[in-house]
Amino acid sequence: MLSTFLVAQLALLLSRVGPGLAAAPTHIHRAGYCSFYDTCGKNPEINNAILTPTVPCVSNTQARQLSGIHLELLRTTCPMLYKGADATFACCSFQQLISLRLSLTMSQAILSRCPSCAENFANIYCQNTCSSNQSLFTNVTRVFNTTILGVKKQGVLEYQCYYKQDFADRSFNSCKGVRLPATGGYAIGAMCGKYGSTLCTTQRWLDFQGDSSNGLAPLEVLFKLVSDDTVVGDDIVPLNETTWKCSEPVRGSGDRCSCPDCDDSCPHIPSPTPAPPPFKVGNMRGTLFVCLLLFCLLTLLFVSFLMWRCYSSAKKPKDQSLKMVSNRLTSSEKISRAIHNFLTRTFSSWGTLVASYPITVIVISTGVVVALSSGIVFIQLTTDPVELWSSPDSQARQEKDFYDQNFGPFFRTNQVILTAKGHPNYTYDSLILGKKNFNGILSMDVLKQLLILQSRLQNIEVWYEKHGRNISLQDVCYAPLNPQNPSLSDCCVNSLLQYFQNNLTRLEMTANQTVRGQEGTVDWRDHFLYCINSPLSFQDITELKLSCMADYGAPVFPFLAVGGYPGEEYSESQALILTFSLNNYPSSDPHFDMVMLWENRFLEIVWEFQQEHADNYSIAYMAERSLEDEINRTTWEDFPIFAISYMVIFLYITLALGEYSSCTHLLVDSKMTLGLGGILVVVGAVLSSLGFCSYVGLPSSLIIVEVVPFLVLAVGADNIFIFVLEYQQSEQQPGESREQHIGRVLGNVAPSMFLCSLSEAICFFLGALSEMPAIQTFALNSAVAILFDFLLQMTAFVALVSLDARRQKASRFDLCCCVRLKKQRRVKKHESLLRSFTRRFYVPVLLNSVVRMLVMVLFIFMFCTGIFLLFNIQVGLDQELSVPEDSYMLKYFQYLNQYFMVGVPTYFVTTGGYNFSSYDGMNGVCSSTGCDNNSMTQKIQYATEFPKESYLAIPASSWVDDFIDWLNPMSSCCRIQTSDQFCDSTTTDRYCSKCMKLTIDTLRPDVEEFNRFLPWFLNDTPNLNCPKGGRGAYDTSVRLGPDGEILASRFMAYHTPLKNSQEYTAALKVARELSDNITASMRKVPGTDPSFRVFPYSITYVFYEQYLNIAITGSVNLVFCLVPTFVVCYVLLGMDLRSGFINLLTIIMIVVDTVGAMALWGISYNAISLINLVTAVGISVEFVSHITRSFAISTRPTKLERAKEATINMGSAVFAGVAMTNLPGIVVLAFAKAQLIQLFFFRLNLIITMLGMLHGLIFLPVVLSYFGPSVNRAWVQAQQQTMGSLATSNPAFEGKQSPNESVSPRHCQPLETGSDSRENHEEGKGLNSKNGRVWTVTTKEESTCRTASAPDTDSGKGVQHPASPVEGNYISRTGQA
Repeated sequence: MLSTFLVAQLALLLSRVGPGLAAAPTHIHRAGYCSFYDTCGKNPEINNAILTPTVPCVSNTQARQLSGIHLELLRTTCPMLYKGADATFACCSFQQLISLRLSLTMSQAILSRCPSCAENFANIYCQNTCSSNQSLFTNVTRVFNTTILGVKKQGVLEYQCYYKQDFADRSFNSCKGVRLPATGGYAIGAMCGKYGSTLCTTQRWLDFQGDSSNGLAPLEVLFKLVSDDTVVGDDIVPLNETTWKCSEPVRGSGDRCSCPDCDDSCPHIPSPTPAPPPFKVGNMRGTLFVCLLLFCLLTLLFVSFLMWRCYSSAKKPKDQSLKMVSNRLTSSEKISRAIHNFLTRTFSSWGTLVASYPITVIVISTGVVVALSSGIVFIQLTTDPVELWSSPDSQARQEKDFYDQNFGPFFRTNQVILTAKGHPNYTYDSLILGKKNFNGILSMDVLKQLLILQSRLQNIEVWYEKHGRNISLQDVCYAPLNPQNPSLSDCCVNSLLQYFQNNLTRLEMTANQTVRGQEGTVDWRDHFLYCINSPLSFQDITELKLSCMADYGAPVFPFLAVGGYPGEEYSESQALILTFSLNNYPSSDPHFDMVMLWENRFLEIVWEFQQEHADNYSIAYMAERSLEDEINRTTWEDFPIFAISYMVIFLYITLALGEYSSCTHLLVDSKMTLGLGGILVVVGAVLSSLGFCSYVGLPSSLIIVEVVPFLVLAVGADNIFIFVLEYQQSEQQPGESREQHIGRVLGNVAPSMFLCSLSEAICFFLGALSEMPAIQTFALNSAVAILFDFLLQMTAFVALVSLDARRQKASRFDLCCCVRLKKQRRVKKHESLLRSFTRRFYVPVLLNSVVRMLVMVLFIFMFCTGIFLLFNIQVGLDQELSVPEDSYMLKYFQYLNQYFMVGVPTYFVTTGGYNFSSYDGMNGVCSSTGCDNNSMTQKIQYATEFPKESYLAIPASSWVDDFIDWLNPMSSCCRIQTSDQFCDSTTTDRYCSKCMKLTIDTLRPDVEEFNRFLPWFLNDTPNLNCPKGGRGAYDTSVRLGPDGEILASRFMAYHTPLKNSQEYTAALKVARELSDNITASMRKVPGTDPSFRVFPYSITYVFYEQYLNIAITGSVNLVFCLVPTFVVCYVLLGMDLRSGFINLLTIIMIVVDTVGAMALWGISYNAISLINLVTAVGISVEFVSHITRSFAISTRPTKLERAKEATINMGSAVFAGVAMTNLPGIVVLAFAKAQLIQLFFFRLNLIITMLGMLHGLIFLPVVLSYFGPSVNRAWVQAQQQTMGSLATSNPAFEGKQSPNESVSPRHCQPLETGSDSRENHEEGKGLNSKNGRVWTVTTKEESTCRTASAPDTDSGKGVQHPASPVEGNYISRTGQA
């Protein structure tokens, strides 16, 4: 907190010196003569003075020669007037010298930072009071008659004081830059009254010193500044004594003023290096140029590839274009076949076993799910944003923990921002400052309403059930000057009304006043104008005689009370700000419940006030608890939206899984029970993962609850559709039981399901390596949920399929299996509408030669555009997005950015290991005279000179500087009683002596004095006599160890107003750079621990640190997710490098295009979007990997035909299982209230799903048709072996030749594996072998040369079964003609 009296006293006390000396009408103006001498009692014209207004007596006589203690007192108080023991004359009595010394002592506490200023300021009052030539430059103009000890005398009421303009300017210039370390402001602001530091001039500075209405000056002093060429007359000679510049030592010895107090003392401060200009090529943005170049290059390479292929195909002789291929397999082909056969046999056997005992499997699965889900009772739901987004090991988190441990949590803020409707602006003709423009909000009726609201809030009482009593503001408030037992008036409440100490009577006061001969009335506006320029004053200069200090003892700076003003025109403010500061407590502290109750009542009262005055005022408000309350509220309000979303997905799955043959069999063909089972499998997987993670102590979050089900549903629904549709298309073979049929189908599709699930699980397990807790827990929960989902699909869902098959075969109704159709019929297998559409319309159009080229060019363009937009995406998360659209917090955030003219406070914190008590240690920190030019506080001061670059507006307050000033023997702050106890400045004990002795050297305590006096300073309450006391300002800023060592300390500065995430992040980055620079300098101080450091801390840093390196963090996380997708695909497809690379490339393109679309749709890049991008990788695997595997195991002769087959067989299942499962649920989220859900769940998931669908169903088939791997000969060999065995065992071949016998080289052509030259052959070609070679059939009639695929596989998984030449028709296992 800012020190309360530090400067108020200064201004006032400085004024005191000018007053106490004068004389009656001055007839003689001659060297060696006085104008006034000795004291004449109290000024009869002043009734409301802070100090007793004692005035001098008129005495136009010769100056007196001084001797003895009188002379010694003059020599120590005004050394510039000392001329030697026998030649010193003066016009001040011993009593006047005592008063003068007291006044100068009080000013020294403020001005001693700058020796030349302190000397020049003392010279002014010493000359006025004691100069032996006093009558030359002073002239008494008004007196009063009085009697002193029976002697009639005249007391001085007013006198004129003539200075040379240059002399006065030099004195003013030496002092105008002196800083107040506790506030970061200027001492001149408190010495210039109504004008403050901004409008202060030499004349105004002196006028305030001589203005008796300031409460400190005992009489009027009219300062007359005379130019060199002006003659005053009447023998008056304007004063023109020697002065010292702030950049030079006094009398040629000692220290000069430091840089923060004197611009001329500053070394040359180079301007910050400007940011490098953006990369451009000509007038074009560099990234745009590179992306255009990349697009042209990739397009050119693609066109070159097409030209080369056409050229090589045309040049190759037709009779040489077809080569015999050896049956010998490579190692990778053997591995591929072995892996495939192993997985197929394993899953087929497993499926048969599960299908044979469905009830048992379901019971066991349910038991396991229930057991695991029971762990949810131990769930640790993390809602604290710090715990979610900041790693315990992160720099910001460690710094926050250090700060909280040593200084306690930052206090809680409860704030109201009020603007008025229908109050026009007006002009007020102030008697003090002239005409000033006032905003309509600064009117009496508005201030009265604000006072009513403030009083209601200050008088809040809430019943606290646990303690059985009412709690009030003083139970929880931040009371800097009386923290132990605060009263209501001790609580820190900041508002404009504190200029009137929250008192309606004072607000309504008026008074008649005459200023410069003009009579008028002064009211609250004059006092307001005075206080905004001199907030540290204890009394204004109006006849109102009101203090500007708040009732709790601290100044109220105008930027904390009003907002929305241009420049420093506070009277034109558009908003009034009311702030309650409360203590912050850990959640385990009983006071935490108290403060939460108080804040809840605070919100209720402000809301009621807003409703009552909605027509007249616009109010924005918040409490410390508001943000978390609003997030929790919208979470529960949007819960039905998520429920509806799941219901829509459930309805789609149940309807889409059905295989409807007729209206009469509608209830038999329905799959609602199976669809519900699939949903329950997903729910069971999610609950099991939550329970399992709770068992092992892994915390959870609302993000997991909201996102993981969607992810698992996307994976699970896809697998459900693939399995069910494959089963529906597959014919049960002769002699094959239903259970064996299910097992065979599972053997066909499970390897692909295993490929995707394993890729995604490993992806998320590696994603858990992230340092961000929210991503860690999300990734681990997702990985576990995906594994559980796969296991439950391999068990419970297979069992459900077996039961459903029994039900359908028995013609029993779905959902009501007790009812069955009497008439049973055999349902013929038929092609689904979606598959039929894909085969007949979609694939022929997509894989047309022209369309394929256009698709490649279009997706290359999309990819390059995505790269360009990737560099233009906004990084961060503005706090406005964290609350719902109907939240009152949105208005508060808007007003905060619109009306607040200063930013959040930031602390520069020092750790242990620095020797503050040494001479070098103090100089390495302080900013006053004698301090190092590169000290800590001076470097911060330098940074504030460039606020646009440093984001620092107000320099750091420095307890070291104020401690040194507090020790100054010229002040009355540090004194010792004879009992060796502290003697505070209010004690009048004459046995109190100064802690430090006067010295001509730079004042610094030794180590013993430092350790002894520092605790006294920290506990000394500031007052009028000693404004430098550290209590309230610094008592919580220094953490002392048991032996007096400093374990930690802090120095508070203020940021400039920060509007968005980008500015908060930039401010953190610059503050850290500055702190690192300070640390490097302070480590050079002898005795400093090498581990010592300085770091910046603000309550916002812990949230915005993630954005400093989120681009790198996100890239690493995505790489961790992408690598396993490539590796797993490569391994499970039998070391198929090309398939793995195409798979990886497509997923990368999806992610890049997703980020680009985010930039276009206003979605920023942050931790939440990063979670969704990680999810995007998992969903993309579903869109891509199934089709890639289907292509890889296809045995069609050309890449084009294999692409067609993969798209027909798997594309329809992927579309139905992934795209159409996600889209309905995502669309429902558009109706959520939470902006985070709308942006990062609706918009972003919609983008991910749409781009995944486009790349998986359009780009991937095309790129496979061009660049896919050659046919795997292992599949071909396996196919021929299967065809041979099937043909000899199939009754359809009885009495006919075997396939090998029916085909001759005359009718078949050898397959050229690895070549694209056959891509233009029609789709009907097949494969066979003769004499160890592979052959293709060129005519449809030669059906025995049809394509077959790997053993025991079905077409639903991208594999074509061997043809059965029945009755001359060409029919496949899928029923496709």
